[in-house]
Amino acid sequence: MANLKEIRTRITSVQSTMQITSAMKMVSAAKLKRAQDAIVQMRPYAEKLQEILANVSGSLDSSEGVYSQEREVKNVLYVAITSNRGLCGGFNNNVIKAIRLDIEKSTANVSVLSLGKKANDAYAKTKMYTKEGFGDRPFEIWDDLTFNNVSEVANTIMKQYREGKWDKVVVVYNKFKNAAVQEVITEPFLPVVSESNEENNSSLEYIFEPNKAFIVQEMIPKSLKVQLYKALLDSRASEHGARMTAMHKATDNASDLVKDLKIHYNKARQAAITGEILEIVGGAEALNG
Repeated sequence: MANLKEIRTRITSVQSTMQITSAMKMVSAAKLKRAQDAIVQMRPYAEKLQEILANVSGSLDSSEGVYSQEREVKNVLYVAITSNRGLCGGFNNNVIKAIRLDIEKSTANVSVLSLGKKANDAYAKTKMYTKEGFGDRPFEIWDDLTFNNVSEVANTIMKQYREGKWDKVVVVYNKFKNAAVQEVITEPFLPVVSESNEENNSSLEYIFEPNKAFIVQEMIPKSLKVQLYKALLDSRASEHGARMTAMHKATDNASDLVKDLKIHYNKARQAAITGEILEIVGGAEALNG
């Protein structure tokens, strides 16, 4: 049985850890409110724009829509969106796992662009890692997450797609549902795929204002930028939700551990006192004898 000093030291250590996890939980809860408001406001616009984009691309032929051209898939780019920090449960590992499972099914040459330090750490030493055209540290986009900064990344991806460097681009991220639930999404980014269901609006005739060329040149690239920005906002809200949940569980576990250690400490202390009393009684009886 550990001595009393060791148990007291461990209780103090766990209590200190519990204070840290509790503070991190409160910080994440505060950040989650702002991040949640941002994605909730952005999502309806982005989803409607994506719906229009899919329908419009379905009405274009291959010569009109460079972003909707379906090619033989030889080179695929995965955009892995993770966080720069850990302590958020399986948030980052779920994205990396989803990419790995998808790659196992693919016969194409795969490259990974890491928008997040945790994904960067996972792929930096592999042959799949790429950052060409995105700067030395593309994951630093999280330091200042704005639509303009995201647009630069999206522009580079679209430029490389137009030049034929990629035949397919896929974005993998965590979609925010609530503070406790995040869903990993593997979302096709390029080429733009038209809706394929019985109620497909692409069968309708569209009136393009001012003209079809303008729609192709202006609306489709802007819509793609919005989709990438939405994915990053979703991921940011999911990160704070995952971290808040993980820190809440860690705080509860630390509290339970402190209770168990205190019980263990009291039992050890009681056993020590009982032993001392028995020694005193035994000594007194020996003297009387």
